[in-house]
Amino acid sequence: MQLNFAWANIQPTYLRTEYKVNPFVEESKPRLSWELQGKGFNKSQMAYQVLVASTEALLKKNQGDLWDSKKVTSNQTNQIEYSGKLLKSGQRVFWKVRAWDEKDRAGDWSEIQYWELAKPNPDDWKAKWVGIDLNHLAKPGEYHLPPSPYIRKQANLKKKVKSARLYISSLGLHNFYINGNKVGEDFFASGWTDYNKRVYYNVYDVSEYLNSGENTFGAILSSGWYAGYLGYALLVGSPQVHQFYGKFPLLKAQIDILYEDGTKEEVITDSSWKTGTGAILESDFLEGEKHDATKEPIGWNKVGFDDSSWANIQEFPDRKGQLIELYPSNPVRILQELRAKSVKKIAEGKYIIDFGQNFAGNIRLRISGSKGDSLQFRYGEMLFPDGKLMTDNLRKARATDTYILNGSKNEEWSPSFTFHGFQFVEVSGLKEEPNKDFLTGLVLSSDLDQVGQFHSDNSMLNQLYSNILWTQKANYLDIPTDCPQRDERLGWTGDAQIYMRSAIFNADVAPFHKKWIQDLNDAQWSNGAFPIYAPMPVNNQGEAAIRASDAFSPGWSEAGIICTYEYFKAYNDLRIVRKSLPYMNKFMAFLKARTKGSVLREGSFEDVNPKGGFGDWLSVGEKTSPDLLATTYYFYCNKLMAQMCRAIGNMRLAHDYEKESHAVKLGFKKHYMDQDGKLKTNAAFYGNGEGYVEGQNGFSGHTQTAYANALYSGILDEEDANLAGKYLRDLLEANGNKLSTGFLGFKPLLPALTASGSSDMAYELLQSTEYPSLGYEVVNGATSIWERWDSFTKDKGFVHNAAMNSFSHYAFGSVNEWMFEHLLGIRAKENGYQEVYIQPEIGDFGMKSASGSFRSMSGNIKSAWTKSDKEIVQEIEIPVNVKAVCIINSENTQNIIVNGEPVDRNNLVLSVKKLNGQIMVELGSGKYEIKTKI
Repeated sequence: MQLNFAWANIQPTYLRTEYKVNPFVEESKPRLSWELQGKGFNKSQMAYQVLVASTEALLKKNQGDLWDSKKVTSNQTNQIEYSGKLLKSGQRVFWKVRAWDEKDRAGDWSEIQYWELAKPNPDDWKAKWVGIDLNHLAKPGEYHLPPSPYIRKQANLKKKVKSARLYISSLGLHNFYINGNKVGEDFFASGWTDYNKRVYYNVYDVSEYLNSGENTFGAILSSGWYAGYLGYALLVGSPQVHQFYGKFPLLKAQIDILYEDGTKEEVITDSSWKTGTGAILESDFLEGEKHDATKEPIGWNKVGFDDSSWANIQEFPDRKGQLIELYPSNPVRILQELRAKSVKKIAEGKYIIDFGQNFAGNIRLRISGSKGDSLQFRYGEMLFPDGKLMTDNLRKARATDTYILNGSKNEEWSPSFTFHGFQFVEVSGLKEEPNKDFLTGLVLSSDLDQVGQFHSDNSMLNQLYSNILWTQKANYLDIPTDCPQRDERLGWTGDAQIYMRSAIFNADVAPFHKKWIQDLNDAQWSNGAFPIYAPMPVNNQGEAAIRASDAFSPGWSEAGIICTYEYFKAYNDLRIVRKSLPYMNKFMAFLKARTKGSVLREGSFEDVNPKGGFGDWLSVGEKTSPDLLATTYYFYCNKLMAQMCRAIGNMRLAHDYEKESHAVKLGFKKHYMDQDGKLKTNAAFYGNGEGYVEGQNGFSGHTQTAYANALYSGILDEEDANLAGKYLRDLLEANGNKLSTGFLGFKPLLPALTASGSSDMAYELLQSTEYPSLGYEVVNGATSIWERWDSFTKDKGFVHNAAMNSFSHYAFGSVNEWMFEHLLGIRAKENGYQEVYIQPEIGDFGMKSASGSFRSMSGNIKSAWTKSDKEIVQEIEIPVNVKAVCIINSENTQNIIVNGEPVDRNNLVLSVKKLNGQIMVELGSGKYEIKTKI
């Protein structure tokens, strides 16, 4: 009995508050979550109890003086809202949880974790915005790049410090120092927002940095997204090319100090701080950084520095309507360091360093040399056949760093306020041949936990998965950028929405997309449309400032619905739905106003540039009608809205969206389908295609992209879906079993094939190494996902470089969704993956094995399979409190063995059902081996 009792216990682990471990939060009612560990099978949570206390000592005594939830009968393990006493700014609280198992037996308490309330009340801020305009010091030239301001303050702390917190925000970027020590490991704080509406701050525990007596506080500022160059404004000749939000960076910082005797003091930014300049002569995301180490004021951020020649800094008032809020995402940090693979001399003093991997980030230089020696670093993703650096695809991004040595021994330097997308670095100015270790590659990305794993017996697919991961890391840097290298790096909405579920399978993107969905809502146009990228700088005329024609587009704007929905489904998050609902409703009203008979007919988006929007961007061959695609998306968004409204209990709205989705379905069939179930469009309406994206290729409804989207969205009834599946397959076969899809068509292509009974074709496309395919990129040496199918071809080389050619572009990595949901077979049945399907597509498809896992909100789900001539063996691991429906392609239960016992006489199996030639096996938590005879 004692052994059974031990097995019955379940233990809460991985306690998080608002998706983070031991975070600073701003919510008065933050949400708590945990995973469950337990031995044996079919374990679940019947009830839980949360204790929250003001001290760790009280909690150890099981006293929740702030909140005792008591025993709550529920199997919920996430989105548990704190319902205790109101907390004060700066208050740290401690919490733990225990769970009762399915037999109502209490388990042990979890480990203790904490969260700390930041500054949700603007009145808690006493610090002022400070800054200095150094634009007059920018050197003449193509780029306007002023030096970075250095600012400092010396303060005497007369008592012994118990604890201290730094609350810091910048309009622009900052590095902050206390007594010479850089605070935190973060890069590019406070991130990119619509600074006119909100700016973020970060919090750091700086207790260890402070001393009794004199202390020095210092910061270096940079223009960043706030005042630097953005996007392709320079390339397209926009009236404004930089300083989109302000002319120069500002800082607001407050150090709250608690002394041992209980008294408090603040050190705040104000006009008493002094300012000067230093080594950073230029810094910009697109153009790069210039650092002259001979100009660094020695000891400027330490006690005793003579700042008598420095000027007093200026104070600036708070901007009206500008909220200051806690940064919701995870910070950008160095995730990995890369050693150089090779160093090759290409000219006197000039070398190419190859890191063997395309990534986003910086370099760390270690060198000894003479004072005044100057090194220049240029960055590129590819080399020309002659071995020289290929930078044509950077367009107007200079992407060049310069370091001038101060002559000290073993100098070390890395840029602070820029990043690059690159695999290769060209170094000029070296006096002697360097070794491989003189440069280190620093991989920068928002610090998101990897939650997915994938491996197979196909080495090309394994490299493809690696490419997907690397490209996501390179572009998930504060916002989901399209590319990390050229003069763009914008949060394109079309890319984001097609990739959203793929991203979720790879990393815990909850904090990241919590931030970006807010960016998206902030950028909504007054007419209700979501923009084509976010954040979206706007000029005084209310137009897009980077390029006036950048407005909205079908397939892009829907990110406001689709990204919010995918977030809601994956993380069981109702709060983001409630918060985003007014924006989503406004967008749906915007779309509905453009319909006729619930259909977005040809010409519905002629008022945007390009006409009809971007359509199936970068497709190959005949173009799909952008209005047909817009109608498919309109149906899909109505369907998603109905689900979200129902989940939050708004039944009236849910009914309205369900009613509209039904009307769209009928209208779509009437307008865009012929009597044979073939999709059509009025091609003559588009004329010669002038003004449309690649309109010269003509428009059709009978395309791979049209059928893939129709099948994926669910807009077709069963009979028409069967026909669409046939037409889709016919089109692929007529094209030599090759795809012709672009951004909007590729994401649903493989799922649509699987849904229509053509998994063999999906596998063929996935494993293809012929052009156009992702495998073609891999066999040509790609270590990341390319923007175009023909970013590089053997016969033509680099065709598109001067126009648009990124070698790190995650959009086509959206195939990752199919790899997890159909190759591994892990699909959500209920929100938050508390119930899942395990249904890998296994057949004579050229693969013999695959394995992988996904750490969901409910725990880590594993799925692996191997196929031989006689049997299929599946290895499945289901976390505690999760149920799985395993769907097996077999008509006879006698062919199925689970953990050594027949499936229909197995005590571990919850239920067995036969349905349409398949066996549905319901399993609870545990590790299972399922053998199916072929």
